[in-house]
Amino acid sequence: MADHGVSVLRWADTPEGPVLALLDQTKLPAREDELVCADAEDLVAAIRALSVRGAPLLGVAGGYGVALAAARGHDVAAAADRLASARPTAVNLAAGVRRVEQAYRTAIDGGADASGAAAVSLAEARKLHEEDAEASARMAQLGHGLLGDLVPRAPMRLLTHCNTGMLVSGGKGTAFGVVTEVHAAGELGRLWVDETRPLLQGARLTAYEATREGMPFSVLADGAAGSLFAAGEVDAVLIGADRIAADGSVANKVGSYPLAVLARHHGVPFVVVAPVTTVDLATAHGADIVVEQRPAEEVTHISSPYAPYHPDSQGERDGGIPMAPVGADAYNPAFDVTPPELVTAIVTERGVISPVTSETVAGLCSPSRTRTSRWGNGMMNA
Repeated sequence: MADHGVSVLRWADTPEGPVLALLDQTKLPAREDELVCADAEDLVAAIRALSVRGAPLLGVAGGYGVALAAARGHDVAAAADRLASARPTAVNLAAGVRRVEQAYRTAIDGGADASGAAAVSLAEARKLHEEDAEASARMAQLGHGLLGDLVPRAPMRLLTHCNTGMLVSGGKGTAFGVVTEVHAAGELGRLWVDETRPLLQGARLTAYEATREGMPFSVLADGAAGSLFAAGEVDAVLIGADRIAADGSVANKVGSYPLAVLARHHGVPFVVVAPVTTVDLATAHGADIVVEQRPAEEVTHISSPYAPYHPDSQGERDGGIPMAPVGADAYNPAFDVTPPELVTAIVTERGVISPVTSETVAGLCSPSRTRTSRWGNGMMNA
């Protein structure tokens, strides 16, 4: 991928104090603008506006948000609580926040002063960032190997939903990271990119990344996916995840579940790619996953990153162009939940599990219950 003028996420020390600078994803693909967060409240607003998004990156951003509160001398516990609840479905966000908060508390309890504890917090956030990049690379390798077993033809025609690349990760991403590995090997025939209504993360963000990678791709309306399956034009579906329950149910961007149903009907592998931090053993079943409900205007209106730029927007969306009658109600869940029986495999940095069951998910989270996988040096839970 070509070098970006703006990092997806970076810590910066300025004369006014430390800040967290984000690539504002609401402005892509029109502009690569940075959104600067000077405190946790700024970051909460950016998370809710989807200026920063994607489960793994939310965990990293949340960790940096705690470090920012510590460095600024703010109430760390209050900042952590606000950040952890900014988006309820994405388990990585709360996990990253609590991990860095615990590092801060441990330092304070150990006798560190505020400055020393802030330094410990920042070091922990940076460690989390590095680990996510490493996990991304490992998942790409394991996912590529898995597809070699699952897909009998080359080049492969892969379908993806939402955005799962470098914009959601410290590295090359989750599902899109696997696609990048396939493309680098010369094995990608076509990437089918669901536009991903209502906010078009596929058309805006995945297409943006695919263009930079030089991939052969086509954007399609979400409702057109069925015709692709019927025509035999899809060899595998690759998606990410925002939360994986203990029974293997997968919460991901709304529209993922219909793809799983289509894939099962047509005998196409449906593969989930996500780091182990996305697995939430405390959530027993898919029905227990809290699904975030988003504002109705995201469905009743359409906004464009190519609209005239308002420099004071700070990541907030404009009202957009109304598409429905004034006052129309809307149903707008951010995610849906795919049951484990429709998931062919889950790829993590620790290995691949298939079939997806409560037992294999538990084994994935317990290294003592793993063995070497045929898909690489990762672990396959039997």
